[in-house]
Amino acid sequence: MEESGEVRVDKWLWAVRIYKTRSFATTACRAGHVKFQGVNVKPSHTVRIGQVFTARTGELNRTVKVIALLEKRVGPKSVAQYAEDLTPAAEYLRVAEDRKLPQAPKRPKGSGRPTKKERRQLENLF
Repeated sequence: MEESGEVRVDKWLWAVRIYKTRSFATTACRAGHVKFQGVNVKPSHTVRIGQVFTARTGELNRTVKVIALLEKRVGPKSVAQYAEDLTPAAEYLRVAEDRKLPQAPKRPKGSGRPTKKERRQLENLF
């Protein structure tokens, strides 16, 4: 893997697989979803070793520490050499709780089709 002296933050976030594409990383930076020390960063911000970034990916706020610089995307197994995930476990649990689907109410067997009122209640759950 090629290491260099200066790397853009959007390129680094893409290379360590925080974002799926570099354009997603650039868009996230412009939208204010990537922060360094609580301040929004531009996509052209230069990354340095030891910096800690907070990046919002969907519902998850990930905290990542820069261990090494790279410009080319690496495999998932190699990411640990370049970035340290500092995201608290509570953040992962919060997202998992939010993703739980509500359970459909149980209807007694043989009760027939739902009434119009029951059908509307079912539709409002999802």
